[in-house]
Amino acid sequence: MKRYTDFLKDSKFIQWQLLPDDALNKYWQDFTEHYPESEKEIQRAIVYLKHEGLNKSSLDETERALLFDKIQATIWNRQQTKQRRLFWYAAAAVSLLVIGLILFYTQREDVMIPTDKELIVGELLNSEDIQLITSEESITFQNDIDVKLSEKGKAEIMQKNKGTQEIDIRQNQLSTLIIPYGKRSTLTLADGSKVWLNSGSVLEFPAQFGSKKREIGLRSGEMYIEVTPDQNKPFFVHTSNFNVKVYGTKFNLSNYTGSPQTVVLVEGSVSLQSTSQKELFITPNEKAVYSGSGTFATQKVDVNQFISWKEGYLSFDKTPITEVLQQIGRYYNLSFDYEQDVNLQKRTCSGKIYLSENMDNVMSTIGLLSSTIYTRIDNQIFISHKPL
Repeated sequence: MKRYTDFLKDSKFIQWQLLPDDALNKYWQDFTEHYPESEKEIQRAIVYLKHEGLNKSSLDETERALLFDKIQATIWNRQQTKQRRLFWYAAAAVSLLVIGLILFYTQREDVMIPTDKELIVGELLNSEDIQLITSEESITFQNDIDVKLSEKGKAEIMQKNKGTQEIDIRQNQLSTLIIPYGKRSTLTLADGSKVWLNSGSVLEFPAQFGSKKREIGLRSGEMYIEVTPDQNKPFFVHTSNFNVKVYGTKFNLSNYTGSPQTVVLVEGSVSLQSTSQKELFITPNEKAVYSGSGTFATQKVDVNQFISWKEGYLSFDKTPITEVLQQIGRYYNLSFDYEQDVNLQKRTCSGKIYLSENMDNVMSTIGLLSSTIYTRIDNQIFISHKPL
């Protein structure tokens, strides 16, 4: 059954909400009669669209008609391949935000700076599919993907067990790669720098870099990156609170909502720049934690514990089970409840836990390590003592 986020990406649904007519009304009436189980999700999409999108815009009838023309002009994309889904969009003059898929940018020769409209991706991160969003369309993938950008503005996409396809990406626009919970992917940028993206991540990137700077943005999630050195074009990774300036290096950046933002340097040199602190340099095998007030706390760490996820496993050394569960919950988008007499804080874990596609395999490993059992209801895990 379709979820309401699917309807929000359906061009015919958007047309119906923006410019309803008798034909569209009949189409959606017939649709709900044929698929009555979808009516609740359709109503949810309508409410979300009106409250989060249309009510926040200043579209008059002329602008709505222009948007309608843009939708009509790009419908042919749906017929090109079953995997490509039409992504409706508007120019900067049309100030419309539906579910955060539309971004507006002030463009200069060397950098594209996002305006104050932030990307809202909560529901998309809960999706089962990876999404590559360009300025013209949204392409979905069921399995992990490897994306390679060329200097000519083309993207070669290899999907696990699905083969390879190639698409064109506009050079003067940012694209967005959304990795939902439970998936991982890689992206090789036009300069050869390689990015590994963890579960629940959103990365913004250009098809090509400008003549003076190389810039990408991690809006949420976690990435490990190996940056190709170029002394003439510094590399920056932007987050909501600080920027990382790269001097040819390997490092891990974690930017999950509800968790401290961290940078772990593996090799080379980076500096951290926030609005309220001078440029801070960190050294290899050092972790910097953003305090929330513009400052950073640093400490020496075993970097393997922070980058092993890109190889498909989590590495622990006498780590409290509660911290282990926090990482697993973040990867699979789960929450944990414990019985009052289950004291996991005193129990630790050392070794590796492989990030299986089957979450039950992972939880069985946790049960063996902590002598507990679990029950799952939707995305919530209840942990209790193992019966004697």
